[in-house]
Amino acid sequence: MLELSFFILLLLLVVPVLGRYMTAIFKDSSTLHIPLLSFLEKNIYRFCGIKNEEMGWKEYAKALLYFNGCGLVFLFFLQIFQKWLPCNPQGFSGVEPALAFNTAVSFVTNTNWQAYGGETTLSYFTQMMGLTMQNFVSAATGNTVLLALIRGIKGKTAGAIGNFWVDLTRSVVYLLLPLSTVFALVLVSQGVIQNLHPYVEAITLEETLQVIPMGPAASQIAIKQIGTNGGGFFAANSSHPFENPTPLSNFLESFAILCIPASAVYMYGCFIGSKKQGWILFSVMLILWISGLAVALMSESLPNSSLGVNPVWEGKEARFGSVHSVLWAVNTTATSNGSVNSMLSSLSPLAGGVSLLNIMVGELIFGGIGVGLCSMLMLVLLTVFLAGLMVGRTPEYLGKKIGKVEMQWVMLAILSPGALILLGTTVSLLLPTAMANLGNNGPHGFSEILYAFASAAGNNGSAFAGLNANTHFYNIVLGIVMLLSRLAIVIPSLAIAGSLARKSPIPFSVGNFSADTVLFGGLLLGVILIVAALTFFPALALGPIAEHILMLRGQTF
Repeated sequence: MLELSFFILLLLLVVPVLGRYMTAIFKDSSTLHIPLLSFLEKNIYRFCGIKNEEMGWKEYAKALLYFNGCGLVFLFFLQIFQKWLPCNPQGFSGVEPALAFNTAVSFVTNTNWQAYGGETTLSYFTQMMGLTMQNFVSAATGNTVLLALIRGIKGKTAGAIGNFWVDLTRSVVYLLLPLSTVFALVLVSQGVIQNLHPYVEAITLEETLQVIPMGPAASQIAIKQIGTNGGGFFAANSSHPFENPTPLSNFLESFAILCIPASAVYMYGCFIGSKKQGWILFSVMLILWISGLAVALMSESLPNSSLGVNPVWEGKEARFGSVHSVLWAVNTTATSNGSVNSMLSSLSPLAGGVSLLNIMVGELIFGGIGVGLCSMLMLVLLTVFLAGLMVGRTPEYLGKKIGKVEMQWVMLAILSPGALILLGTTVSLLLPTAMANLGNNGPHGFSEILYAFASAAGNNGSAFAGLNANTHFYNIVLGIVMLLSRLAIVIPSLAIAGSLARKSPIPFSVGNFSADTVLFGGLLLGVILIVAALTFFPALALGPIAEHILMLRGQTF
């Protein structure tokens, strides 16, 4: 309990510090000058021919889609042709096309769903030039969307929401690159490997051959945590001792997941001129996070009548303890990180259900970099709209009227991921080829499929792992779901930014519903829970809830 309390206290201390730094980086009149980073930024603009000219939302969206589309194609063919590329000491062949498509979409959308084993499938070159690079730019892309939405909310009728190329460059150069560089060095000091050596062969005490994988892991692990990516260098992710060797590395990697998403909320308060409102949004996120953590810890402490043991250690990280396995699971699903230090399928039913619900609510409990707060702001606009209807006034937020166009985009952003989760799960349950890849029967088997589509639609990337997802069906369908879900938050956020940027602010009056009060925070929390319950309670009842009830009765499948 002391360690969990220290974790929360440290987060509360880091949030305003990093939040102020992020504000200094991204404010339109920024005069921040860090010699080496400023030099790098200017030369990127010069080399790429970037001019800091304001863009409308459609132009901003086109630049974003063009950049990420090129990244997707590049990563796809990088995997296909890796056999002939350098830094491949193990001589891995090219990746099968369906898996290459799934992996390319996964890393470009900041999902980092992994249907492959990193140490048995991908060369060092593919890991560095493909996956690690996308860990940077996919996270930066999410941040650009948030910056555009903030400018739209605060805009003064010009209709401009910034410049995508400048936002992208500054996100990488001033935020992700320095943080991940320092963090990578810290991880190396703890024993995370970073080399280009061929795999090591050793003879064990049983006189059998063991192949020990090598590679540049620390550089990818740092950005996978800092950038809420989650894609591990090894198949076992952060339960592998070469990725996560010590209790200190475990604490820091788990903590790093929340740093930027939580600090972005403080940055938002600074940008809109209301730190109080930023803290209200942060408090709502923190309440949801703590509630989920409490339920998961309580569930893990219950005796498992079906197995006759207490506590259940199967699938947990024995080096760090069950509590740290649960903490990591809640952190990784409250954001869009998706990394794991234990097997989520081994969690108790309700603890697994918490992880599932964290993703289902819309990637808004801190969420991924940028897009997590965008998802929360979609719920804020919905709450403002409902409050306006209740009191008979035209809904407005921060002086901007919320009309039909904005609410259409809001509903698209809120409902699309849920529809993709439920439709994908339904189709899979009806197809024998999809069902044949289940590792479990009964409610847990249902949860495996439901979690896979929730993870893809939430751009999370974690998995229950009992499902064999490396098939043509799941590689293609989950890849499509990842892509559509990413677009379902990115495009509405930019469209709303463009629409609000064209509107003239209206003066505040006593009749306006203030969004920086505890009352608004409570109403927002209620809206989030109602939307989640109405959308997903039947599915959760068939999966984790049913499994929990059966577990108490000692029944298994």
